[in-house]
Amino acid sequence: MDRSAPPSHDLLEIAVEVAREAAATAHRMRAEGVSTVATKSTVTDVVTAADRAVERQVVDALRRARPADAVLGEEYGPGGGGPAGPGGVRWIVDPIDGTVNYLYGLPYCAVSLAAEVDGEVVAGVVRNVVTGEEWTATAGGGAHRAGTRLRCSTETDLGQALVATGFGYDPARRAHQARVVAELIPHVRDIRRMGAASLDLCLAAEGRLDAYYEKGLAAWDLAAGGLIATEAGLRVAGLRGRPAGPDLVVAAPPALFEPLHAHLADLDADGGP
Repeated sequence: MDRSAPPSHDLLEIAVEVAREAAATAHRMRAEGVSTVATKSTVTDVVTAADRAVERQVVDALRRARPADAVLGEEYGPGGGGPAGPGGVRWIVDPIDGTVNYLYGLPYCAVSLAAEVDGEVVAGVVRNVVTGEEWTATAGGGAHRAGTRLRCSTETDLGQALVATGFGYDPARRAHQARVVAELIPHVRDIRRMGAASLDLCLAAEGRLDAYYEKGLAAWDLAAGGLIATEAGLRVAGLRGRPAGPDLVVAAPPALFEPLHAHLADLDADGGP
């Protein structure tokens, strides 16, 4: 079976269709599930069921569209099609990024879906489950929302930058991250913590945030949003010459990247638990 990758815009077309259907399922399950919590389950059960159902829906849809491709998902791990060989496609899915927001009914959660070829993300879409806002990108083709090409913030003064971040679930890691924030906040305009990495990256891509950093992101947290941010002109990397990854992701316009990087390196933002 042919595993070769089609053009990135074709992969994006598939991703958008699958993500839209998945977001609709997540939205419906939240509304229907919460209405039955009092008699059937807990809200946490609703979220867990939705995460799994949405990911399974995405995997099934991708298997129908491109049966030879590999899929990496947050809930089920590798699934569908086997590992991607040279030139093959691997899809990376976060069925509901921002599950705590989803749990509480806060409108900041998303379906994130990206296509990767030979280790490089070439197409990605992030769709807000509640609002329907949708961000897309292809490698070399720019990032877009609602037909408008995105450009990142033009801010050049870190002291005037609105910076987003996030926290892990482990108490020791959260304590370390809180210390970093406490030391960083005097050097920026303010900090935002909204609870969905993919959406933070998309807001930075269109300049609704100036920059973003976070430790502990998995591939599914970063893949689509990272491409969208990069294509909008943000520099997306780790600290001290490392690539963006679990140790740290920093996404900032070129003028802000180095000063933000310097503070985060001094504060050992990629250290701790």
